[in-house]
Parts: sequence; structure tokens; C-alpha cells
Amino acid sequence: MERAKWFLATLLSLTMAGCTVGPDYTEPGIELGQQYENQQGWVRAQPNAAALRADWWTLFDDPVLNGLMDEVLVNNQTIAQFEAQYQQAQALLRESEAQFFPSVNANAGFTRSGSGAEGVSQQYRVAGTVSWEPDLWGRIRRTVEAESAQLQASEAELAGTRLSVQSTLAQTYFRLRSFDAELRLYEQTVEAYRRSLQTTENRLNAGVAAQLDVESARVQLNNALTQQQALRRQRAQLENAMAVLLGKPPSQFSLPSEPVSVAVPSIPAGLPSELLQRRPDIASAERQVAAANAQIGVAQSAWFPNLTLTAEGGYRAGQWAQWLSAPFSFWSLGPALAMTIFDGGAREARIEQARAGYEAQVAVYRQTVLTALREVEDYLVDLNSLAREQQSQQRALDAARASLRLTLNQYNAGLIDYLSVVQVETTALAAERASLSLSADRLIAAVQLIAALGGGWQQPIPAEVRE
Repeated sequence: MERAKWFLATLLSLTMAGCTVGPDYTEPGIELGQQYENQQGWVRAQPNAAALRADWWTLFDDPVLNGLMDEVLVNNQTIAQFEAQYQQAQALLRESEAQFFPSVNANAGFTRSGSGAEGVSQQYRVAGTVSWEPDLWGRIRRTVEAESAQLQASEAELAGTRLSVQSTLAQTYFRLRSFDAELRLYEQTVEAYRRSLQTTENRLNAGVAAQLDVESARVQLNNALTQQQALRRQRAQLENAMAVLLGKPPSQFSLPSEPVSVAVPSIPAGLPSELLQRRPDIASAERQVAAANAQIGVAQSAWFPNLTLTAEGGYRAGQWAQWLSAPFSFWSLGPALAMTIFDGGAREARIEQARAGYEAQVAVYRQTVLTALREVEDYLVDLNSLAREQQSQQRALDAARASLRLTLNQYNAGLIDYLSVVQVETTALAAERASLSLSADRLIAAVQLIAALGGGWQQPIPAEVRE
């Protein structure tokens, strides 16, 4: 018995001092640049400046949008799917960590057997077994390391899904509000065109206008009615898309039309290096690299023998009354080593597979970073360009309105025909629609930039895990 205790103590010491095969993880390097190329005119984040908030949509100061964002986090089914996958990753990690502990099993049975010489015999048996595999080579530790990294990757994927759904909802909302504004414009325009048609018909009856003027006014009115109907169709489709995002059937969701006035907020772009901590997709890709690195150690541990300690004890007897009596007890204790001698190169192939998987994940990580940098640059370009476009479009709109007033005065004075009025009114209407569309484009580009910057998300991975 003393030898057994000494043997167990020695094995425990070896386990505690056991090595961990496989490469230790270091985060892959990538060139990021010192600043964004298209950051001119935007806020450069300072060391003490407030970063984007997690509730970034409140920057737009729209109560309806705020309420929709609260609802989408609860009811969106894509978010629910990734929440379930995150819980699955948590369970997988707990399953891997359970390998550090011994397994305890119990069994009981009754057998009855016989032979021609000895007759019939029976046996009652109850026993318990304890089995433990010391992690001498770090296989379990590397497995837990991989599952822990996968859990962190799943957490980042969940954050990325939430950000993507929120961004899509905000973009859909602003586009829908743009259509609302265009529909109000068309309501006024159609009413003005009806009056113009009536006026032109009266002038025809009075003999001061031609039939061509009446037909031109009628064509103009019907074209406006057609475009108005097209806008209603597009708005209904956007409303249906919002219903699905909110986890509702389209028939159970309606967003009333109302005028809104939303300004483009100031967005601190920060530095390219901050994207590594702000973007959930980058964090997820980096954690996938860490998991792939740990899998190399798991594969390499197959070269070493597995040590299993097993202890068993119980009672067995031929009669029920003697089943649990001390003389009929039994026990056993001992180690077992198992090692594969020849497998035709299977272990080496698995190691090469793990290394190739690691290289693939490194490439995915670097591509994810490059894509993130491109997205930020693209949306900075969009916002800078759209701001200038809106300024020039406003000047064009002012000129179109002035031109329309002059043209109507000339028509009322009988100096020009109605066809000239139609041309100027068409130009003015296009300028009005372009101005409304540019306002929505700027808001949508702001949402896209916020999402590209990570939407205020911060990487929760502790520093000691990343070292």
C-alpha cells in the first residue's frame, strides 16, 4: 500500500511538471499604416478622447430608431442563432476541461452460468472504477487552449452579428425615411401638376393655349403618379425587410410615415492599429489563428505514450446474503501505457494538416484586417465626397427653383408654351429628389463607417491570454 501511495505521488508530480508539446502562440504581424489616407476633414482620435459608444445609434438622436434597436436585439433570429452557437462553444470548453479530472464509474450485475461437470453457479457483483489520464505531454492543455480560443472567437462572431444586424436596420431605416420624404415631395408635386393641368385646360377653352400644352401637362401628371407608385412599392419592401430584421411577419409590422431631421454625427475614425481591438471580425479571425496553433500541439502529442491510472474496487459473491460482506470484497490498482508504434504516417499527416490549417487561418486573419482597412477608407471617401456633393447639389437645387419661378412667370405672361414649363419642372423635381437621396446616402455612409470601425465594440480578451 505504501508503494502505491508513493507511485501515485510520483505520477502527480510528473503531471504537474509535464511538458506541453507544440508551438506557443504569438499573434501574426501585419502592416497597418500610421493613419487613414482619406481622413482629411474627420476627427482624429486623441489619447483621452471618447471612443465610439456601444449604443452608437444614439448619435443620430432619433427616438424611433432607438426603440427599433432595442427590439432587434431581443427578437432577431440571426442573433439568436449566434447566441446559441456561443453557448455551444461554452459547453465544448467545459467538456474539454473535464478531461483534467478522473472519471468515476459504477456497475452492478448478476450472472448465472453452468457446465456439465460443475453444475450451475451464480454470481452477484457490484464495483466502482476510477480512471485518470495525466496530461504528461500537454494534449489536454492544448485542447483546452484551442477550445478557449474558439469560445472567444464565437463571442466575437456574436458581437459582429449584432453589429451587422444593427447596421442593416439603421441603413434600412434611413433609406425608408428618405422614401417618406420623396413621397411627401411627390404628394405636393402631383397636386401642383393637377392644378397645372386644370389651368392649361381652362386656357385651352379660352383659346389662349394649344392642345399640345394640355397633353404635355397630362403626360407630366401621369409620369409623376407612376413614380409616386414606384416609391410606395420600394417603401413597402423596405418595411418588410425591417419586419424580418425585428423577427416579425411583415403583416404585423408597420412604420408610420413622419418627417424626421437627422444630422450626420461626428465620427472619430481613430488609428488603423485600433481596428485590431475594435472590429469583432478581426478579433474572431485572430482567435481562430490561436485555436489552429493549439491544434498543432494536439497533433504532435500523438507521438508520445498515453498513461492511464485505473483503480477498481467492489464486492462479488455467489449468494445474495454474502454480497456485501468484507471477505468477498476485491480491489485493483495500476497504471497502463499505450503507444502507437506504426501507423503508416498517419500522425505525421495530421501534424502537417494542423500546420497547414494554421497557415490558412493566418491568411484569413491578414485578409480580414486588410478588408477592414479598405472598408474604413472607402466609407471615409464616401462621407467626404458626399458632403461636397450635397453642397453642390444644394446650389443646383436653388438654381432649379429660381429657374422654375421665372419660367412659370413667363408662361403665365404668355411668352412661352407649356412644354418649356414641363422641362424646367422635370429638372427641378430631379434636383429635389437628388438632394433628398444625398441626405440619406450621407446618413447611410455614416452608419457604414461606424460599423467598419467596430461600432464601439472593445475586445474582451485578457492580455495574459493573448501573450
